[in-house]
Amino acid sequence: LPPQFSGLLGTVYRRGNLSFTRDGNSLLSPVGNRISLFDLKNNKCETFPLATRLNIVCVGLSPDGSLAILIDEEGAALLVSLIGKCVIHQFYFHKPVHSVSFSPDGKKFVVTKDNLAYLYHAPGKKREFNAFVLDKTYYGPYDETTCIDWTDDSKCFAVGSKDMSTWVFGAERWANLIYYSLGGHKDVIVACFFEENSLDLYTISQDAALCVWQCDTELDGLKPMPPKYAAKEKKAEEDDEELLEEPKGEEIHGKADPSEQETRNKVKYSRVAKYFFNKEGDFNNLTAAAYHKKTHLLVTGFASGVFHLHELPDFNLIHSLSISDQRIASISINCTGDWIAFGCSGLGQLLVWEWQSESYVLKQQGHFNSMVSLAFSPDGQYIVTGGEDGKVKVWNTSSSFCFVTFTEHNSGVTAVTFTSTGCVVLSASLDGTVRAFDLQRYRNFRTFTSPRPSQFSCLAVDSSGEIVAAGSQDSFEIFIWSMQSGRLLDVLAGHEGPISSLSFNPMKCVLASASWDKTVKLWDMLDSWRTKETLIMNSDVLVVAFRPDGQELAVAALNGQITFWDHENAVQTGSIEGRHDLQMGRKELDKITAKQAAKGKSFTTLCYSADGQSILAGGLSKFVCIYNVKEQILMKKFEISCNHSLDAMEEYLDRRKMTEFGSMALIDEGGGGDEGVAIPLPGVKRGDMSYRHFKPEIRVTCVRFCPTGRSWAATTTEGLLLYSLDSGLIFDPFELDIDVTPSNIHKTLSQKEYTMAIVMAFKLNEKKLIQEVIEGVPSSEVHVICSSLPDLYVEKLLEFLASAFETSCHLEFYLIWAHKLLMLHGQKLKTKSMELLPMIQFLQKSIQRHFQDVSKLCEWNIYNIKYALAISQQRGMKRPAEEAPGDEEELDSDSDYLM
Repeated sequence: LPPQFSGLLGTVYRRGNLSFTRDGNSLLSPVGNRISLFDLKNNKCETFPLATRLNIVCVGLSPDGSLAILIDEEGAALLVSLIGKCVIHQFYFHKPVHSVSFSPDGKKFVVTKDNLAYLYHAPGKKREFNAFVLDKTYYGPYDETTCIDWTDDSKCFAVGSKDMSTWVFGAERWANLIYYSLGGHKDVIVACFFEENSLDLYTISQDAALCVWQCDTELDGLKPMPPKYAAKEKKAEEDDEELLEEPKGEEIHGKADPSEQETRNKVKYSRVAKYFFNKEGDFNNLTAAAYHKKTHLLVTGFASGVFHLHELPDFNLIHSLSISDQRIASISINCTGDWIAFGCSGLGQLLVWEWQSESYVLKQQGHFNSMVSLAFSPDGQYIVTGGEDGKVKVWNTSSSFCFVTFTEHNSGVTAVTFTSTGCVVLSASLDGTVRAFDLQRYRNFRTFTSPRPSQFSCLAVDSSGEIVAAGSQDSFEIFIWSMQSGRLLDVLAGHEGPISSLSFNPMKCVLASASWDKTVKLWDMLDSWRTKETLIMNSDVLVVAFRPDGQELAVAALNGQITFWDHENAVQTGSIEGRHDLQMGRKELDKITAKQAAKGKSFTTLCYSADGQSILAGGLSKFVCIYNVKEQILMKKFEISCNHSLDAMEEYLDRRKMTEFGSMALIDEGGGGDEGVAIPLPGVKRGDMSYRHFKPEIRVTCVRFCPTGRSWAATTTEGLLLYSLDSGLIFDPFELDIDVTPSNIHKTLSQKEYTMAIVMAFKLNEKKLIQEVIEGVPSSEVHVICSSLPDLYVEKLLEFLASAFETSCHLEFYLIWAHKLLMLHGQKLKTKSMELLPMIQFLQKSIQRHFQDVSKLCEWNIYNIKYALAISQQRGMKRPAEEAPGDEEELDSDSDYLM
């Protein structure tokens, strides 16, 4: 079975609104056209295996936390189940949507589009023909609507607008509520909030002004419309809808300035206070706000990266802090009011701040520019990435979080790799240095440089971790250093073009170097670094890779071919014509078709699978290809993105965007955004005149297989994509018989025929059933069962144990199983060591992670016990006969504290 999309690392936030889940422990963050769920209690991140066509701009979360509405840049919506992590319904709003919000009772939701507000019936738990049924359309604002907030009882909602007004509408028709606008602001309304169980309202504008509105009526004071008026209006509405092609729901029109007669005996609002944030004048635009009704906490974010915490309605300042120098795009507060989430789209930064203890719950940031390179650690537990922003980041594959960032490089990082021990990360950069980082102490302990400044384009380290090699793209030389001493050992010259790729043979000390001079040179590291062999190619060589057993060499060239070589005898053993499989997309400004453009494209990154039977290839395209090396055929093509907000995604250009003067893409419309110049009128000073709209091009810069053989990763324009065999919920039986059923397996287990039950469970291949059978075996019987288990199932059981270690709490029980299997079948397994290496590494990764966790806990307990003993000994020395009775009480209080 092919690997399934497993996760998106390296990008934590792009744009759109952040939302906390109902329990307040998890955070939903839009990441391009996907959505990620950050579990803040368990320190894990998960990206859902679904995507919209364009970047997501707003997310609406249902009050019960089971549904979410994702809306993209063009107004296409997905109704998503957060429990099943799947798409339930698709809907198109036809125009860009600014915000979406469910009512607190979960029965309705409001969408703001253009200068209107649309009230829809929310999809329920019962089966429905159409999940999005329009109930009412509200007219009133003259400019685009920006924000929504509901009252606690779902009777009314407020809508803010770019015309500097706020409107209060009723979800039902109320006799004493007429819809009119609240003014008082001189700039765009950023947010509006109702007070708890009240119609009192706060409105906040972009020029950092807050208006407090008091209502003369309580929520219980709203009177329903008399039935006769309601029936008359409904009949008129039905008559109108007969003439229309599609029903638009009930149309409700508000008035900007109602007459005195219309407002008599109706709900009235009065402004009781107006406050200003920027008294010091150190920041201008207010960009985001959130309000927690129970604690009366108002959080506001500004374009300068500053955020404020105020207590309302008295407007008392609690905190004023800066998180970055970039614009804060979104703010969200969890249900308890303890955690505040901030999203900065400029840096791709996501922060969760606990304001009472003034500490970070989460602080994550992706690479500012695109990622260029990646490498797995030998046990597959970590991934290191290098980006054009000069940063080197290390990610945990199980939690998907970055836990260390190295910023020592002054220019873009071109290559990264781990040493064989997994304790050292090496990175090469265009700043002329190769740096070694210690993952134990998180420091840069070695810096390798060349005699003359050179820009390093590639990097390799041998299997012992002692020899470091880097290729230069300007002097055409390869530099060799010693890891121990940091000294330059030799400079290998001979290539006549930039060095494009380096690779060490895993089994021998032989270095393969690829260059644009159409050659691959093999250097013997033990024989005075002499050229052992030179392989002549037909085209410029872009990338070279050794098979994990070191017996074969794969080379990708500029003509789109992947060739395979027996490097010992300098004989070509096969080739793959891969240019047609790349399937390039056409960029918006391309003059030629995608088919013609693909003729000049090639693979820029290669990687063998852990067993060496297949090879992974990627390039300047949205596809990653897996080829079978022996048969030289394409096995599977992965489409890494369907995000049309990126360039080169479509094969054919949209003819509607073509005019007699050329493509519409040539017209820069980026200036009208939130950060750009609003309208080019005389005297307008707001906005950045240099701001330009651009579409990044989709590309795959690096692909790598995990040493465990269970997953592979690719650095792309979207971020770091992870594909895994363990993520799919797929029924995949093995040698299934008609008698192998769950009931028969349970029956066999109850009869204590444990070996038979395990074999049957593996035939059905249901993970939960296998776990139930294995955990039903008494620990005293493990030795007997392991010795009688067929060889084929020994491998399967070891693979299951490796995955079970990730989640199970029965640590000692599973360690007994692993220990007995390896002791009894070790010799037989050793004969197939190359085939089983990925699985053994997977097992090692799982055990190593538990070892680190348990060892930390043990060290902490040992320290506590030593401290308790030291305290008790001190007390014992101070306990002569004349000891005061008060000391005994003091000892008791100390021991209570330790407990």
